[in-house]
Amino acid sequence: MLKKTAVVSLFMLISACYTAQNTNTLPVYLDESKPVEQRVKDALSRMTLEEKVAMLHAQSKFSSPGVPRLGIPEFWTTDGPHGVRPEVMWDEWDQAGWTNDSIIAYPALTALSATWNKKMSWNYGKALGEEARYRKKDILLGPGVNIYRTPLNGRNFEYMGEDPYLTSKMVVPYIKGVQSNGVATSVKHYALNNQEMFRHTSNVEVDDRTLYEIYLPPFKAAVTEGDSWTIMGAYDMYKGQYASQNQYLLNDILKKEWNYKGVVVSDWGAVNNTEQAIHNGLDLEFGSWTNGLSAGTKNAYDNYYLAKPYLDLIKSGKTGTQELDDKVTRLLNLAYKTTMNRNKPFGNVASEEHKAVAKEIGEEGIVLLKNQGNVLPIDAGKAKKIAVIGENAIKIMTVGGGSSSLKVKYETLPLDGIKAKFGKQSDVQYARGYVGDIGGEYNGVKSGQDLKDSRSPEELLNEAVELAKKSDHVIFVGGLNKSDFQDSEGNDRKSYGLPYNQDNVITALAKANKNLTVVLVSGNAVAMPWIKEVPSVLQSWYLGSEAGNSIASVLAGDANPSGKLPFTFPVKLEDNSAHQLGEYPGNKEEFAAGKGKDQKNPINIKYNEGILVGYRWHDTKKIRPLFSFGHGLSYTTFEFGKAKADKKTISQDDTITFTVTVKNTGKRAGAEVAQLYISDLKSSVQRPAKELKGFEKVFLNPGEQKEVTFTVDKSALSFFDAQKHDWVAEPGDFEAQIGNSSDAVKTKVKFTLK
Repeated sequence: MLKKTAVVSLFMLISACYTAQNTNTLPVYLDESKPVEQRVKDALSRMTLEEKVAMLHAQSKFSSPGVPRLGIPEFWTTDGPHGVRPEVMWDEWDQAGWTNDSIIAYPALTALSATWNKKMSWNYGKALGEEARYRKKDILLGPGVNIYRTPLNGRNFEYMGEDPYLTSKMVVPYIKGVQSNGVATSVKHYALNNQEMFRHTSNVEVDDRTLYEIYLPPFKAAVTEGDSWTIMGAYDMYKGQYASQNQYLLNDILKKEWNYKGVVVSDWGAVNNTEQAIHNGLDLEFGSWTNGLSAGTKNAYDNYYLAKPYLDLIKSGKTGTQELDDKVTRLLNLAYKTTMNRNKPFGNVASEEHKAVAKEIGEEGIVLLKNQGNVLPIDAGKAKKIAVIGENAIKIMTVGGGSSSLKVKYETLPLDGIKAKFGKQSDVQYARGYVGDIGGEYNGVKSGQDLKDSRSPEELLNEAVELAKKSDHVIFVGGLNKSDFQDSEGNDRKSYGLPYNQDNVITALAKANKNLTVVLVSGNAVAMPWIKEVPSVLQSWYLGSEAGNSIASVLAGDANPSGKLPFTFPVKLEDNSAHQLGEYPGNKEEFAAGKGKDQKNPINIKYNEGILVGYRWHDTKKIRPLFSFGHGLSYTTFEFGKAKADKKTISQDDTITFTVTVKNTGKRAGAEVAQLYISDLKSSVQRPAKELKGFEKVFLNPGEQKEVTFTVDKSALSFFDAQKHDWVAEPGDFEAQIGNSSDAVKTKVKFTLK
């Protein structure tokens, strides 16, 4: 099999030869002056049946064939959503042993979403796309937009939160940024992959209204607004068919309703039926045998479901070639945007600009959850002795967590960032506090750390408390990590609480020193039984290569925190709607009977909570959260003026504009996020108390004010009517509510829809 460099060289050689001979004799498919549609048709007409089928499936762990005879290059894919994955062996997950595949790790997508800043999303995508392009990748397997349904989902850190509107608005610029480099995004996992437990062996039961209102909007925005060139199917079943070969999801909705012209890629190993793969919308198959060889044939890739079995069906006359030509047409269109696009930039890796982007996104994504008594920012002039306590202050977080595990140029740890920021003026000392996960390896990538500590929990706690007593400020850095059953692919968390005895450590530190800051590193909400005892809390996410510098910058006040939560922190797990009303991890009787252990006996998961996900549930049922969706404090203060509407009544085809003034009333420059929620005051169907329908981040100097404008149409007022299979905006009274979190509405204005 020709390697990528050879194929590209062949393509360039053919093109050059034809050009040198006579421009008029250049084949249409190589003639860049011709329309792409014409070039695709010409290329398709020149391909043999075998060449067409070969394009539909993998040839290695992460690549699929082109057409060497015609100089059409192969496709190279890569994880993941917050950094380009290291190279692996041709047929295996193990490392290839390259020395030039280290990159910059960007903050995980929960952190990006927490910026509530669409410009940051574009910057993120552009920088990540440049690194993927430099590494000669054609398809980036991300971003992830599955909705946050339960805080136990091990993969929530790779997604953008609980709200379909926020996720939709943040994913579009990310896609455009990546694809500006001639690298395709593959938005995942379409659809309903909202937990890791039983992800291969579950059948999700959800009503159409909930599907369309909660779980589909980010995918629709990704393809209709972001023009994502590929989309990745999920593992789970829906309507009794696996998502990567699902008639309703892929054909009826994606390709017909949304008129999607891009490529549907399977998740790795998500295909299990040739007939369904042919007819139900899949275009490109990956990972059907994990090591590429276990089918016992010379080249197991030829035995993929869309390989020889498909070819045999065509040759025997049992199926036609209409679907085949459609799939190849989509792949050829993709090739002209990626592998055969000679105008794409060269990309770069680990540039100073990329480091700055990673640091800035980290700073903007950090959420100041609590700051009682203005404990933060830390004044280095007064805090002569600073204690840093907790394993997460010294633990590398870029290795592990599943397919998004990275091999980085560097990772600035929180302790190192704090020492660099405060060390010249303050004595910074460290104590472990607790021992959690001492591992540091994933698929052959090793952190190189030795975190073994044989001391007892009592010894560790006593050391931490003694240090805290002697210090002017205590920074506890804890939370979760990327080991199995925490924030990691493949399994969900086992409980909502913090692991490794951290609650006891935090409680003891709060008694030892009133100047305590808890920095939580996680991609999920966690229980905080100590919250009343702790004056300041930062939610810092997984921040990648610049983690320590971003955290230190916020602690010192060099960066004024402006992040807002992209999901609700419930007080306890039972306050989450999926755990109170829905089925998690599946039907209880089936779970007790052992269902879900294999694909022959899938477990059913009912989303009984329907549309009441996250803040929609808390606000509607008046259940007080620990921290609300959209919540995030600042080192300055803001004031909202009275909201105004440009009209009191609108028609079905009209728009309405709301304006509100936001003023910085404090002494520091900072940023606030004005959030617009719409409430239907009287409806014939159940509706949430309010729904996010607009947001804008405004940067203000002390005393400065700006007017924020939101314009909405009836789509912001509509619900999905499953019987009509259409969006409906019922005439009547509505209310626009503007504030800085879902439970902090500052101003309201009523209006009427005719």
